[in-house]
Amino acid sequence: MRDIVQESAEANLPTTFGEFKVIAFKTNDNLNHAALVKGSIRGKENVLARVHSECLTGDVFHSMKCDCGEQLDTALKMIAKEGLGVLLYLRQEGRGIGLFNKIKAYQLQDQGMDTVEANEKLGFKADQRDYTMGATILKKLGLTSIRLITNNPHKIEGLAEFGIKIVERVPLVIESNEFNKRYLDTKRQKFGHMIEDSGFVERD
Repeated sequence: MRDIVQESAEANLPTTFGEFKVIAFKTNDNLNHAALVKGSIRGKENVLARVHSECLTGDVFHSMKCDCGEQLDTALKMIAKEGLGVLLYLRQEGRGIGLFNKIKAYQLQDQGMDTVEANEKLGFKADQRDYTMGATILKKLGLTSIRLITNNPHKIEGLAEFGIKIVERVPLVIESNEFNKRYLDTKRQKFGHMIEDSGFVERD
């Protein structure tokens, strides 16, 4: 069976959160995934790690409909403070349905559906993400046991299924707002996400 990670390229990447090494991976799913690595992680145990699925609207455009961009920034701050760790950025936009269908799902949400109902209305599963690629890349980076920054129990199960030992779940606590409260409630109620409710202050 051909290796699903074909080759990689790496360079130094200074960021507002500190200095990282960025590693891009060419993979047989025709997508390019990336890892931001802090320090020398190869062969280390119990490394702090975040496996983050791409969210253009949240990560780049700072959408308030989700908590993705804030999760990304918070995880990078945590890894930078730790001085050792990795953030793996997987190209799984919209829980795996892609950008175009994600925006169609947004339209349905504007009409009153939640995120699960919208995805299913479009003919998709509520969450189509697959963590095979994530686990494979973590192993390529020399990791077998991690402290995973996540609120998602399915992510823990998905990575563990492919041989990554999760020794600790490190929660991500993000303040909700009036635009994403229902989204976070849906993740908690329908996906079992372990989200701490910090509440929010409505903006004028």
